[in-house]
Amino acid sequence: MNIDKAVFIFAGLVILAGLSLGLLVHPYWFALTAFAGLNMIQAAFTGFCPAAMIFKALGLKPGPAFGG
Repeated sequence: MNIDKAVFIFAGLVILAGLSLGLLVHPYWFALTAFAGLNMIQAAFTGFCPAAMIFKALGLKPGPAFGG
């Protein structure tokens, strides 16, 4: 597994968790889904992704998107 796949899996899990918690616990949890979406948009423009930095520190191989 490379950093790109790990970031996509993590983002998907955060989005699904935010949606589930928003439906089952309290609508304020939808903010988590919005945060994940905004983070994905800013990472596309800036290349800065905190999750990618964490996965790199954990030793995952670089991928084409977050290789640097």
